[in-house]
Amino acid sequence: MNLAIIKRLDQFYEIISKSEFTSNKNKLDCNDGINLFFDFCNNLKKNTGKIYIIGNGGSAGVAAHATTDFFNVGIKASTLHESSLFSCLANDYGYEKVFSKQVEKLVDERDILIAISSSGNSMNIRNAVLAANKKKTLTITLSGFKANNPLRELGNFNVWLNSCDYGLVEIGHQFILHNVADRFNEA
Repeated sequence: MNLAIIKRLDQFYEIISKSEFTSNKNKLDCNDGINLFFDFCNNLKKNTGKIYIIGNGGSAGVAAHATTDFFNVGIKASTLHESSLFSCLANDYGYEKVFSKQVEKLVDERDILIAISSSGNSMNIRNAVLAANKKKTLTITLSGFKANNPLRELGNFNVWLNSCDYGLVEIGHQFILHNVADRFNEA
């Protein structure tokens, strides 16, 4: 195998194995974090809630893929990226409110909002989490880059990957989300 590929795989393993999970500011190890994430989704499924997943750019692609995975295991799941509504909200309220305006109208306390931002700095993602928190919705954040990024402080449950490499952070987020969805096939 190519040495560059082996090096990249080693980097990915390092990032995933050292991912940090926090629930209400309490640190969890990776296994307990994934199990709690699954429990949140399993309880939501039993209570017929819905998962809303948001992200920008590559994280929007991760959100769309995760929506499909959760949908395929029987969870009501949706992204908030419908293009005409998205562009309308950006035009009328500003890009920083494209998700929060939808959260205000669609999301309730039975639901989960999963907010993905590699850097944790995206204002539109942070505003959506704040709007969901006001509605007492369970908020789950996935971020990377700096340990003290602002998104990581906002969720009820947070996953942080210690890397500034967009590709590895995005793939890491996808890996974690897929791992949670795949557990429904094992249950």
